[in-house]
Amino acid sequence: MDLKKTYIIAEAGVNHNGSYAKAKKLLIAAKDSGADAIKFQTFIPDEVVTKKLSLASYQKTSNTTKQKTMLSMIKKLHLNFHQQKKLYKLANKKKIDFISSAFDQKSLDFLCNDLKLNIIKIPSGEITNYPYLKEISKRNRKVILSTGLSNLNEIKQALNVLSSNKLQRRNISILHCNTAYPTPLEDVNLKVLRKLKKIFNLPIGYSDHTLGIEVSLAAVSIGAKIIEKHFTLNKNFKGPDHKASLDVNELKVMIKSIRNIEKSFGSDEKKLTKSESKNIRYVRKFIVAKKTIKKGDRFSTNNLTIKRSGGGISPMLWKKLLGKKSKFNFKKDEKIK
Repeated sequence: MDLKKTYIIAEAGVNHNGSYAKAKKLLIAAKDSGADAIKFQTFIPDEVVTKKLSLASYQKTSNTTKQKTMLSMIKKLHLNFHQQKKLYKLANKKKIDFISSAFDQKSLDFLCNDLKLNIIKIPSGEITNYPYLKEISKRNRKVILSTGLSNLNEIKQALNVLSSNKLQRRNISILHCNTAYPTPLEDVNLKVLRKLKKIFNLPIGYSDHTLGIEVSLAAVSIGAKIIEKHFTLNKNFKGPDHKASLDVNELKVMIKSIRNIEKSFGSDEKKLTKSESKNIRYVRKFIVAKKTIKKGDRFSTNNLTIKRSGGGISPMLWKKLLGKKSKFNFKKDEKIK
């Protein structure tokens, strides 16, 4: 995971609707869009939720299926380990990083032991899952910690658990996140990115659940080194996350825009750039004759003015020039030398 540039994670999540064919299309689309990584979700439904847990309100209203419990819904959105292993091999072939969020211990073991993923992505809902975090602490991998639903103290506690064994703290990145689908703009709180960076001194990023791409671009401009964004093949598909996702064309625009923003960062040194240097003699003004000046005349506000002239003496030397005798004859608008 190279953070010299913004690391862009195209979040497929469960937008494959349980279809391996759709998951494969999502992976290829992420690669073609220029994303650094494709991310899925790995879970064993019965290990994640109780039988009678109802759907969240956004799941009831966002094109979801007719399922009445969360368990019945996620069973429809499940890819088994064999299918995910095939996706992992395809990702390697396409040269895009494969990431998945594990939502239970068996899934975490599969990702770490079977697929041997270099990056562990901790979803927001697991930030207070002590046994889960403790297990991750035994593995010295790159870790991305999403912090939706949490406060600073919970983030501190999670980091302490994660860094309590083999996992080196410097290998952890923190994603600011709001776990509302979609996130209202007034709840985004992008300023938190700077605070997280100052307090924890770790790479920071943003997991974006807002509509559109503007907030992701703003996050990059204030220091986010990782951007995670849901995308879908079709926003009208039935399922909990499609409506709050980008379509493939929007994903391409977002990634291209981020890369353009990165080009614009440049250096913190304020200097004349190569592209503008050729224009300086046409844009800046210089001291010229306001009217005819004869040799021996003294320079004054009556016979000097400042205009664009293609070069000459800088107006910053105006005071030094006033009162001096002219050594040459000058016509009106001629540059003073």
